[in-house]
Amino acid sequence: MDRELNEEELQALYAWIDGISLSRPKRHITRDFSDGVMAAEVVKHFFPKLVDLHNYIPANSTPQKLSNWNLLNRKVFSKLNFHVPEDTVKRIVLSTAGVIEPVLGALREKIEKKLEHPTENILVAPHINVSSAFSFYSKPQQTAQFYPDMDPGLRLLLQEKEKAVMALQETVEILQMKVNRLEHLVHLKDMRIEDLMRHLETYKAKGNSR
Repeated sequence: MDRELNEEELQALYAWIDGISLSRPKRHITRDFSDGVMAAEVVKHFFPKLVDLHNYIPANSTPQKLSNWNLLNRKVFSKLNFHVPEDTVKRIVLSTAGVIEPVLGALREKIEKKLEHPTENILVAPHINVSSAFSFYSKPQQTAQFYPDMDPGLRLLLQEKEKAVMALQETVEILQMKVNRLEHLVHLKDMRIEDLMRHLETYKAKGNSR
């Protein structure tokens, strides 16, 4: 995370950030990400249910910035198997040049790794996961508890419907993750094509001036 990115890596990172819709215009990446809010928005872009943006308050004060980053580490990054060290957080909060880029680069890698393994579902709300929900609905006594007087045949049908709904919800979430991933790849390819076209126009202009 402390490794400096080379120019090509930086450009790829900036293009990746530009492809994400954020609440504030991107002007100076060191200051833009110092309070952690935009970092939270980056994760939410790919995993909507993983981040509650109301928990992250835009701030100029150091204590609030630290609070935002510490919350990110505990509530969000931990689910991505990612952690920003305390000393790095302090340097980010102080808008130290060259610190946020490696952190965002490492975060990008963790996000893309998760997107490549959509079955490792982290889109559901904190402290709830699909496997626990399935186990809940797979137990006949749960439905019996809520509907003690229901006809056994109807209760069994309800249990099957509940499990089918859960399976469909999981499928939708997995497909959404794949769509986000594909949109991201398409955006990167478009950025690359635009860059190549600019270089081509530059070379043509140089050739015509000779």
